[in-house]
Amino acid sequence: MGKRSDFKRSPRDFYATPESAVLPLLPFVEGIYFYEPCAGDGALARHLRDHNTFCTGLSDIEPQSFGVMPLDAFDYIADKESTDMIITNPPWDVKILHPMIEHFRKQRPTWLLFYADWMHTKQSIPYMPYCHKIVSVGRVKWIPGSKSVGKDNCAWYLFDKHEAETIFYGRA
Repeated sequence: MGKRSDFKRSPRDFYATPESAVLPLLPFVEGIYFYEPCAGDGALARHLRDHNTFCTGLSDIEPQSFGVMPLDAFDYIADKESTDMIITNPPWDVKILHPMIEHFRKQRPTWLLFYADWMHTKQSIPYMPYCHKIVSVGRVKWIPGSKSVGKDNCAWYLFDKHEAETIFYGRA
């Protein structure tokens, strides 16, 4: 999944989000209503729903499960009456990731899960003023049954339409 990975990649880089990657986010989203626009098989939304959050909808450009609506993430427009936040594990390709940051943050506060080193790159500079929080996750075991975890550390990033100082939350 990352720049140093040497395994055969899944089509369209689909990797279900494991619960271990969701747990660090829970203190920041309890009780909220969220939409998941890169839902894949719906794993992320299921984990969040198991921990006192409320999903207002699931979509993906290529749904991997019943109940996930076929929709390109860039065609999603947030319902401001029913959705507090957007929460998703987006594609990590910056040609898709960066436009998604812009598209989603202008609609609702948006939590995105992707590689932690991104915040230390020049490419992050235009987006960091809109990054309010970063929650460290560490390495994630993306492939169930495999012997190892991914080679890149991950983090949840909270983006919003307003500029703010970024607060970093490390692992306990």
